[in-house]
Amino acid sequence: MSILSLRDVRFSFPGWPPTVEGANLEVEEGAFHCLVGRSGCGKTTLLKLAAGLLAPNAGHVDFRSRHPQAPGRDIGFVFQSPNLLEWRSVIDNVLLPVALHRRPTAQERDRACGLLAQLGLAAHAHKVPGQLSGGQQSRVALARALVLQPSLLLLDEPFAALDAITREELQRDLQRMRHEAGTTVLFVTHDIAEAVYLADRVDVIEGGRIAQQIPIALPSRNAGVRYSAGFGRYCIQVRDALHLEAVPA
Repeated sequence: MSILSLRDVRFSFPGWPPTVEGANLEVEEGAFHCLVGRSGCGKTTLLKLAAGLLAPNAGHVDFRSRHPQAPGRDIGFVFQSPNLLEWRSVIDNVLLPVALHRRPTAQERDRACGLLAQLGLAAHAHKVPGQLSGGQQSRVALARALVLQPSLLLLDEPFAALDAITREELQRDLQRMRHEAGTTVLFVTHDIAEAVYLADRVDVIEGGRIAQQIPIALPSRNAGVRYSAGFGRYCIQVRDALHLEAVPA
């Protein structure tokens, strides 16, 4: 059953050619999709349409058979930058989606502390963002997006600015936490290896539409799978779909 559906979606900013043109996408409940494509192909715009942050000029965007409303409890969004409030503590940043509407309950505060513990940040709950590393700030942003227990999590290149080791750690944490919660994920990335490691389907975007859909069936998502022949074949398949120059043998 689809949790998110985009049908013949078109979107253009005033005075510009369409950024998204005739896009069709079905995301099943519990799935993990990665959107990949060249810069300017419409990845982030598609993500914002899915979140309800933008309204299509034509076509339909349905979340659980209704138009998505932003901001909403059932959709979490993680941007390229953590966008933390520097004057608030880590725990208060995580609880911000709740605090915008009312005082957080003890149960919600416990949930936020639990998310920080899962992400290795329990000891940093009362620090301010300026006392954290870039990777730690990204973990806080992820916890903030998950604190309302959304059914759909949307992420726009959240790990792009991090070093390779921290990025792998966060990819692992995201996979583990979404499996535990049963969350559906739509993840934008430029990194082919990241897409193949995370996704059960890679959606290749070209010219503002979904040009190709590549199912990913790997036996596991541990660190070793990145060096397997199957992983390499999927990466080559995605590269080919993006019309990239072949990798020399």
